[in-house]
Amino acid sequence: MRILITGGAGFVGSNLAFALRAAFSSAEIVCLDNLYRRGSELNIPRLEKGGITFHRGDVRDANTFPSGKFDFLIECSAEPSVLAGQDGSPDYLFQTNLVGAYQCLEKARAWGSKFIFLSTSRIYPIARLEAHPWREETTRFAWEDHGTPGLSSRGVAEDLDLSGARSLYGYTKLSAEQLIEEYRAAFGVKSVVNRCGVIAGPWQFGKVDQGVTSLWVLAHYFGRPLSYIGYGGAGKQVRDVLHVADVCDLIVEQVRDFEAWDGWQGNVSGGLTNSVSLCELTAICQEVTGRTVPITSNPVNRPNDLRLYIGDCTKLFARSTWRPKRDVRRIVQDVNEWVQQNGEALKQLNS
Repeated sequence: MRILITGGAGFVGSNLAFALRAAFSSAEIVCLDNLYRRGSELNIPRLEKGGITFHRGDVRDANTFPSGKFDFLIECSAEPSVLAGQDGSPDYLFQTNLVGAYQCLEKARAWGSKFIFLSTSRIYPIARLEAHPWREETTRFAWEDHGTPGLSSRGVAEDLDLSGARSLYGYTKLSAEQLIEEYRAAFGVKSVVNRCGVIAGPWQFGKVDQGVTSLWVLAHYFGRPLSYIGYGGAGKQVRDVLHVADVCDLIVEQVRDFEAWDGWQGNVSGGLTNSVSLCELTAICQEVTGRTVPITSNPVNRPNDLRLYIGDCTKLFARSTWRPKRDVRRIVQDVNEWVQQNGEALKQLNS
């Protein structure tokens, strides 16, 4: 079996490569990456040490893909920032997320590959999420049950009305989902679409606009200041968080029994039980790292931000025994351990 992972030197892609290597010891696994994301180059030696081939290439350019046919093409590449394209040209965002998805689908069609796509919870419309009734609790905001189809205190389900704006990033991922459906209908490309919420864990080089859980741990470890931005500046905005190893467990299951998963499109999230506000995350980071950092407050909302996002995985749980195994504290502990083991390289990267 040959498996190609695009974005394979990135956070999810590299972790997935090792999970697939453990599950399918005889498989040939190739990771394609353009190394655009700073820090991804640190994954190349560990991939090669693990018997995984690194291939320098770019999903925007079909001529840079590795040769030969692949049984699976797993599309993990993306410009993942919800702020991408806001302050300048959105060209790289669109070329990577939409044209890149097209190039990957063309390769899957030519090779007869099974196709797994990592989409995002950001395909859901911002205004619809923001308008849903909520309440303020001591350390977080929480959604109310209000009879809205696809949105409840459990979170966002797949039947939420998708009309409305969702950020340029969210648009590119939703468009890629729709393109996959067209390739299924026109060319019979077999596919799986996982709409992932916030993913976190070791080897994530967190930034303000993407990878906030890892950013929070890194800041506590290195003693760097943080800020609660938006929604009053109290740090009560909430996301659910899923350990990258849990995501990998699900994709391994999908590869192992692909025919049963063919056609799947749905949420893959930590859910309400794995949700955390920024101020709650701060408390966990303080306990795990034993360190406290200064945190400023800015009440002004950023573009495309959300008060709340929690994914409702009822649809997923109805078809699989898969469940998230690692809670938010475990995520923080694993990231902290990774930082301790790679502190000098990470300090230089974040300098």
